Amino acid sequence: MYIRDRIFQKLEEMDMTQKEFSEKTGIPQSTISDWKKKRTNPTAEKIMIICRVLDVRMEWLLSGIEPQGERGNPQKWLVVDGDTEAGGLLRIFNSLDAAGQSRLLGFAQALSEKE
Repeated sequence: MYIRDRIFQKLEEMDMTQKEFSEKTGIPQSTISDWKKKRTNPTAEKIMIICRVLDVRMEWLLSGIEPQGERGNPQKWLVVDGDTEAGGLLRIFNSLDAAGQSRLLGFAQALSEKE
């Protein structure tokens, strides 16, 4: 199954029309139609907005693999939307020097153990 197939599968599950999907993503209807008619896939820059609108994980959209469950290998990487709180936290972390990063990690670890 290709990316385009998973998109149309999810649209059907959500009972969302291509027009509604176009309005929510800002992707022209003609482009969405081309995915179906010409059997093409969306460009890389559209993937995050598609995931957000369809409420799916990027791993699923790109590969069809669900990261949960006992099957498969644990992921060694994360994909984070930069417009979320997690994305903001990563931007702050990346702006710090090594000592600041270490302090922030220590704080986060202590906070998570408290919960």
